Amino acid sequence: MVLPTITTDAGRAALAAVASGSVARNDCATAVRYLLQLLVEKAPGHTVEVRVPPFGAAQVVEGPRHTRGTPPNVVETDAATWIALATGAESWADAVASGRVMASGTRADLSDLLPLRP
Repeated sequence: MVLPTITTDAGRAALAAVASGSVARNDCATAVRYLLQLLVEKAPGHTVEVRVPPFGAAQVVEGPRHTRGTPPNVVETDAATWIALATGAESWADAVASGRVMASGTRADLSDLLPLRP
């Protein structure tokens, strides 16, 4: 299933709502998906799967394509941590060290790609 593209205006509005303290599920979901969309644009590919349950997942980074089963390179985190990482409010190293990001595989390091600065 391919999700519809989130416009820049809608993505920024959702990020602003989340930053202002909105707890609306729709704002959080839109912000997460928008940031995943930006990551795909910045690092297209199929080597690393980035998961932000329950809102979305994306495959990024050029390299060997994974097609069956669990991918060898997976990054998984919650929505609040993903938004903080992608916007620069938190560093990759701090999030990994605190256990809020689970990264497995030799290519599952997004530190060179973040923040996205939407």
